[in-house]
Parts: sequence; C-alpha cells; structure tokens
Amino acid sequence: MSLPPPTGQPVLADGGMPAPPPGMGAGDEEGWHRLSARMLLVHPVRALMSMAVPLVLVVFGVSRGDNGPWLWFVVVGAVLAVVFGVLAWFFTTYRFTSEQLQLRTGVLSRKVVTAPLDRIRSVDLESTPIHRVLGLAKAKIGTGVDTSQIELDGLTRQQGADLRVFLLRRSHVVDTGDSPSTEAPAATDADAGATADRTGEEELARINWGWLRYAPFSLSSLVVVAGAAGVLGQFGDDLPFDEVSAAQGAWEWVIARSLVLLIAGAVVALLLSWVLVSTASYVLNWWNLRLVREPGGKIRLSRGLLTTRSQTIESAKIRGVLMTEQFLLRFVRGAELTALATGVGTGGTTRLLPPAPRRVVEQVGHELLEEDGALTMALTGHGPKARRRIHVSQQWGSLFLAVLVAVPTYWIDVWWFASWPWWVPLAALGAVGLLNLAIAEASWRNLGHGLTQDHVVVQTGAIIRSREVLERAGIIGWVLHQSFFQRRLGLADLTATTAAGNERLVAPNIPVGAAIELADAATPGMLDRLRA
Repeated sequence: MSLPPPTGQPVLADGGMPAPPPGMGAGDEEGWHRLSARMLLVHPVRALMSMAVPLVLVVFGVSRGDNGPWLWFVVVGAVLAVVFGVLAWFFTTYRFTSEQLQLRTGVLSRKVVTAPLDRIRSVDLESTPIHRVLGLAKAKIGTGVDTSQIELDGLTRQQGADLRVFLLRRSHVVDTGDSPSTEAPAATDADAGATADRTGEEELARINWGWLRYAPFSLSSLVVVAGAAGVLGQFGDDLPFDEVSAAQGAWEWVIARSLVLLIAGAVVALLLSWVLVSTASYVLNWWNLRLVREPGGKIRLSRGLLTTRSQTIESAKIRGVLMTEQFLLRFVRGAELTALATGVGTGGTTRLLPPAPRRVVEQVGHELLEEDGALTMALTGHGPKARRRIHVSQQWGSLFLAVLVAVPTYWIDVWWFASWPWWVPLAALGAVGLLNLAIAEASWRNLGHGLTQDHVVVQTGAIIRSREVLERAGIIGWVLHQSFFQRRLGLADLTATTAAGNERLVAPNIPVGAAIELADAATPGMLDRLRA
C-alpha cells in the first residue's frame, strides 16, 4: 500500500473544513490529525522495554565488577531511544481525503502510506495492557490486496470503534452501490473491538470455559515447557545448591535412595508445568472469545485478556478453512480452526478457534464456508501405491541409522556408542524403525481428497492431521509434479494455486488419473488447453 505522496484533497464539510470520521477531531488546516497525546507515555515505556536485555546484562556485569564504559553506553542508548520515541509521536500524522486514508511517519526519513477508502477490507483493533490503562487502541487497516497494513497506534477506544464502523461501512456502500453515507453511529462499548450497533449480528461462536480441558493437549505448550527445562538444565550447575545445606541434603537423599524417584519427580514437574503453561496461555489469548457475522458480510473475532484484539475479515475474502487435529487432541476429539483468506491475517491465515470440541469446529467451519459436509465427509484415499511410497520415504532415516550401526568393527571406536553393549544400538534402530513405520501408516490413512459442490478438500498429516478446504472459485491454476520414484508408481503431487492462505493446496502422492479427474471436476474447462 506504499505509494508516492498523494495529491488528493481532504474531505470537506459544509463549512469548507475537513470532515473526518466521527470522533476523529477537526485536525489542522489541511486535515492532518495527530494520534492521542497519551502516546507520549507509551513510547518511553516501549523504549525502556526494548533496552531491558542490555540493562540486565549490565546489572550482571556490574555485579561481577565489570562496570567499565558499557553502563554509560546503555544509559545513553536508553535516553536516545526515549527521545526518538517521543519524536515519533510529533512526526506521525494522518488524514482522510475524498478517496484515501493517508499516513505520514518518520523522523529522519519521511514516508507517506496511503490506502484507497473503497478498497479497505479489514480494520483490526488491538489494545495492550498499557493501552487499556490509558484508554487507547491500535488500529490495523488492510485493503485485502496483500498482507501490508496501515497502523494507527494511539487512537482512543471511541475513535477506534468509530473508525472501524466508518471504514467498513463505506467499503460496503461502494461494493453494493447503496447511497453513500459519511455518518457512523457512535460506539459506547468499553471494549475497543465492539460497537454499540449490534443489530443483525449473527453469533457463530463464544468461549466456553469447558474447553479448557483441551488446553493441555496442545503440543505447542509442551515445546515451551521442554525448552524452559533445557535452559534450566544448561544453567543448573550454576545454581547455588552448595550454599543451602538443607537443599543439598535433600538432593543427596534423593540420589542415595533411587534414581527412579528422581526421574518420576522430573516427569511430574514437567506434566504440572505443561498443564499450567498451556492453561495460562489459553486464558490469556482466548479470554472473552466472540466470533460473529456482521451485517454486510463481515466476520469479526474479538478475544484476549491482557492484550485485547478485534479482527475483521470480509466474507468475500475467505477462500476456505483449515481444521487441524494435533496428535493428542485427537484422543479427546478436539480440533482447531483457521480461516484461509486473501491478503488478510498472517500469511493469509487467521486463527479463529482455539483447541475446542471437534463438533464445534466443524459447525463453525461449515457456517463460514456456507456449505455443509466439507469437514465431515469421507475422503477418497490415494491407494496402495501411495502407501508404498510413503513407507519407503519415511524409512530413509532408519536406513541411515542402520548404515551407522553396520560400520566395520575396526571403525567402531569412532562412534559415541562404542562402549555400549552390542544390543543397545540394534534396539534403538528397531525402535526408530517401528516409530517410522507407525508414522508412515498414520500418514497414509489420513491422506485423502474430496470434492463438494463449491470446495476442494485435502487431508494430510500424521502427527498433526490437517483438513484444508479451498473454494473452487478461488483456484487460479494447477501444478502436477512428479519425482523420479513417483513416475515409476504413477503418482504425483497435485497443487492448486490460489491467492489465499499459503497460496497453494497440495494433494501429495495422488494417482495421476485421479489428479487429472479432480482438477477437471473442480475447475471445468481449465484443462482443455492441455488436452488440445
């Protein structure tokens, strides 16, 4: 959305003065507005937070007697960061013309960013804890053409709510050809993402705290806990156990009694940490979750405890959905839901539902697709040749380990397992082989494709099973790719290219005949040139 400096004139009211959206103020003589002066309190805090790591390093350096010139460098750097943060407020202005939203930023290097008002498709509102204390919000405005957004960081809650209604209603007027209106109802809801006008809203989902039972089954939380345990393990030798006689005595008692007891305690601590971290993360991110369909075809998601977020997606930009079922979630029949949209969200994806009951995810997904069956239908498998291909590919790692184990005897001293009994490497090799066998079998059983009246469905994955549903009208091309081994088996990777999500939908290891049949049925006429 970055363009050369615009030449458009400000929107004029009857008195000849600029007429911004409701609640945005009058601005200067050219219609330029500054963000709220309360941001002068936010910028210094952000600057100091950005200097937190250097300051901590300095504290450790001073505590060890190395207080040299580094302390002065950090202090001067922190002061300069605060000064530039304050200057950023003075040099950030925005205005509305008859056709554009314009934003000027930069202290040393000036930049003007513009967005056509009739192309704005999303206005996302976000409030961090410091924003909420000061009654502020950040507005992220996107056109839906790409992932770039104009950020107005420092609007009041009232201004943010009014701006969202004004811009989205204006774009709806342009799309539908209704009579233009520059008025928008004032928003009085305390939440930055809510407005007073809820007439005609259709609620698709609301948080149910019974869903908290699904939080510990998210693998992402386990990764966080395992990483923290690894860090503690790296610095465990530096902890002052020797200085605390009681702790040292308890440690020696545990070691003297049983190694099994120590391992069991570590496992219990890991599980408890996993549950606590996953539950806390779930509450912080999905507090007060509400997913609604607004008049005019807008989908709005609001959530968050400390940092509140309100995301808006135009229904016409949603090209499909992605339902993911992580390995542990499948045991409790849980799933997650993500929207695939054009030029909206992170990489064209917007996460709509946290780990929740699969039936809820399926229901909400079908509401967004405006078609039933895509997330519940039985899929067409890819046959025994695909099974053979997946198993062979999965066992390459096992083959590599087998080569390592089978090295000549006079080289065995090179390897780290040389001092182990001969059966240990073989047992490890067998365990890895069985694990790869199970993963490959699960990957083949989860693999499949399907076609509904309006959507193409592809399911893949072993550890994380993903069912991706893409609107047939959003497919702009097909790619058929075959590796050397796939050609011998008559298989291929079929890719549907699109502008939504990760910009492609891949059906791997599909028989060539089935691939051509699927592509031809999904987009009739697109393959006619290839046949000619």
